[in-house]
Amino acid sequence: MRAQRGVALVLVMWAAVLLTVIASTFIVERRTDALVVGNSAAAARAEAAAEAGVHRAMYEMYRNDASADRWRADGTPRTWTFEGIPVYIELRDESAKIDINTASEALLRGLLVSSGLEDDEAQRLLDAILDWRDPDSLKRPSGAEEPEYREAGLAYKPANAAFQAIEELQLVLGMRPELFRRIAPSITVFSRQPGINPQLATREVLMAIPGITAELVDKYIADREAARAQGLPLPTFPQAGGLASGTTMVLNVLAEARLEDGTVFVREAVALMRPVPRKPVTFVAWRERSAPAERLQAAAAAEPIR
Repeated sequence: MRAQRGVALVLVMWAAVLLTVIASTFIVERRTDALVVGNSAAAARAEAAAEAGVHRAMYEMYRNDASADRWRADGTPRTWTFEGIPVYIELRDESAKIDINTASEALLRGLLVSSGLEDDEAQRLLDAILDWRDPDSLKRPSGAEEPEYREAGLAYKPANAAFQAIEELQLVLGMRPELFRRIAPSITVFSRQPGINPQLATREVLMAIPGITAELVDKYIADREAARAQGLPLPTFPQAGGLASGTTMVLNVLAEARLEDGTVFVREAVALMRPVPRKPVTFVAWRERSAPAERLQAAAAAEPIR
């Protein structure tokens, strides 16, 4: 009887341990599920707020009043609150970027060199880009057509047509991922202009102008921002020469939403503006940015412009 009671006690103890393990596993799984649901909900809230910021920017562009608080497509970071969530928005005309379909060879080469490439590598990549976008199969001196892609072991050939999106540039022979990440914020396929608008361009874009120096660019940006702050006409940039262009009807919007728990979502949209009542806005690009935009991050840390 004593032995039987001992066996029964051991069985009871093992059963208690087993039930404890099962209960602990269930609690951990439920907690994990709750965290997943919570993170998903936070991500959805941030995404909705960022996209609301994009649509608010579109609304602001169609305001027909001349009030001082009217938004302009000049790249000024702004803060807007949606459902208690701060959204940092940057609105800029696409003419501020370099169109990889229509930009001059000098401007494209300047972009590659200012992004860190040596002259020889920049020329090879430039020729490959031009071979991709031109309609013929004639290879430029340092370029690449179908035989070069086949020799490199690639299963595709140049499109011999205009780039459909900036991401297509990654297919060009010689384009490295880290280089594309550096130049992606400075390029577009929507402005359809051979040059850039210096009054709206970022420092990275201005540095692509052939023969330019960092000192000239920094001085111009300082003068430009001082004029903008005082409400004065923006100065021209004589060093741009024939590469200067005007504005377009295509706008780029960056909207970054930040939740109190640290969740961040950045939406980038490119919108074609049309002065027609039935469809005034057509979104031609709609991307999620994997990391917060540096300029908007700086705006979030500074005094907001509303």
